[in-house]
Amino acid sequence: MARTKQIAKRSVSKHKIAVGPYSTNTPPRTSPRKNPASSAGENKRPHRHKPGTQALREIRRLQKTVNLLIPAAPFIRTVKEISNYFSPEITRWQAEALQALQEAAEDYIIQLFEDSMLCAIHAKRVTVMKKDWELARRLGKKGQPW
Repeated sequence: MARTKQIAKRSVSKHKIAVGPYSTNTPPRTSPRKNPASSAGENKRPHRHKPGTQALREIRRLQKTVNLLIPAAPFIRTVKEISNYFSPEITRWQAEALQALQEAAEDYIIQLFEDSMLCAIHAKRVTVMKKDWELARRLGKKGQPW
């Protein structure tokens, strides 16, 4: 970095107040000029992390938790909507059944995330693409009965 000269600052002392026939016992006014050093501090940008740092921090935080990630109310609405489409006579669901269904769905989605990430890493990439999801789903169907 190149060195720059610092601008001399004019110091205004609070103790030196003009005393005389025209004095009002107020400190002298500073010049309306902007100080370059103070203006740089006002426009200071917030700290930015490197790309991916915040995502890794969030991943670690979510891996430590045991609570469900999908909000319960939208999931329940979706389950009831799908069940109403296939079987309109079923209108009531036990809370434990919805809870078990949500846990199973989240477990499946997380497993699919992990498999698709492994497919992306195998292809020497960091970004997960659509083809990784498709490959993970195709490979996952081999061990499942449906």
